[in-house]
Amino acid sequence: MRTIDDRIVHELNTTVPTASFAGKIDASQTCKQLYESLMAAHSSRDRVIKNCIAQTSAVVTNLREEREKNLDDLTLLKQLRKEQTKLKWMQSELNVEEVVNDRSWKVFNERCRIHFKPPKNE
Repeated sequence: MRTIDDRIVHELNTTVPTASFAGKIDASQTCKQLYESLMAAHSSRDRVIKNCIAQTSAVVTNLREEREKNLDDLTLLKQLRKEQTKLKWMQSELNVEEVVNDRSWKVFNERCRIHFKPPKNE
């Protein structure tokens, strides 16, 4: 799901012209399309990660309730720990996502600021 972020520098280098080649390609349209692709990708990934966090949180809550009823069940304890670890991993993925997004927007703005101005509400 991070393909567009992984390849943004290459994408910009091949589609957005430098000043010397500015007349040959419509950079504003290219930047607009890339902007829309980045927005869609970032929104989609954020939604998927948050959905996974919500589902795993619900599982952890249920396992905690079961664990309180049956303190001697080691299998239940192992399953709870496993789900808690998964939840922490997913929450840390939001931080990774923020770093990836910031990097992509920085590169995008450096190359496209002359050709395209994103809408104010975004």
